[in-house]
Amino acid sequence: MKLQQNTNSSTNSPIEGWGAYYIVIPTYNEEAFIALTLQSLISQTVLPKKVVVVNDNSTDKTAEIVLAFAKDNPFITLVNKTSSAIHLPGSKVIQAFQKGFETLDEDYDLIVKIDADLIFPSNYFETIIKHFQSDSTIGMAGGFCYIEKNGDWILENLTDKDHIRGALKAYRKETFQQIGGLKPAMGWDTVDELLCKYYNWKVVTDASLHVKHLKPTGANYSKTARYKQGEAFYTLGYGFWITAIASIKLAVMKKKPLLFLDYIKGFWKAKKAKTPLLVTKEQARFIQNYRLQKMKDKLF
Repeated sequence: MKLQQNTNSSTNSPIEGWGAYYIVIPTYNEEAFIALTLQSLISQTVLPKKVVVVNDNSTDKTAEIVLAFAKDNPFITLVNKTSSAIHLPGSKVIQAFQKGFETLDEDYDLIVKIDADLIFPSNYFETIIKHFQSDSTIGMAGGFCYIEKNGDWILENLTDKDHIRGALKAYRKETFQQIGGLKPAMGWDTVDELLCKYYNWKVVTDASLHVKHLKPTGANYSKTARYKQGEAFYTLGYGFWITAIASIKLAVMKKKPLLFLDYIKGFWKAKKAKTPLLVTKEQARFIQNYRLQKMKDKLF
């Protein structure tokens, strides 16, 4: 694919006084997709002020592709990180995100974490910024991921419509700081939203923003990683019954009923090991009450 410098009417200028947004992209062997992602970023109607791509021990041409984009687009930088090649959801990707985040200054209004296998519509971030502008209590915002199936792009329907996928998280600076950043563990992309609600921030999804997700979620996850989902439910402070209900729902959504057993096994393994929670006891009580209320709302 020919690499292009941005030549459209995009601008680094804020919208009516709004500040900058920074993007961090953890990557591992994404040579097949990273150019498409970066091309969609440099084609935004409102450009990011900084894009940091964290090359997490890739063995392919990911770094070369990023550097080629950076040459023509100086707001793009590459950071190299060395870590295990084992792909466990949560910890590896957030450690890479943190490595990139640490290279940034604090001159931003929004911090964004995205995956390296996405194609954004050109108005994506302009629309996201307008959401934040419209309501000072919005703490997070995002669109929806679509995957290709039989030539059509369909919604990657793995979560509720009020949840922002981990692949495309945008945070208000104050919110990001108050929730303590991102937790390097599976469940990070759920606990962030639960903590947003705990601190009375709104989480907004925009169904008009269709983002092409080029690689199915969980494509590289191992059997060990499947147990991690149950561990995540435990560390979120769900308790057994909420975990059981959430496990059934997720296994059905993924059309793999036997995953339920993996999730429950992971929960009990974490409980037996007394794995530390990602939240305080007070936050865990809030989360349990919030989850139970949502379940009641759906039932009644």
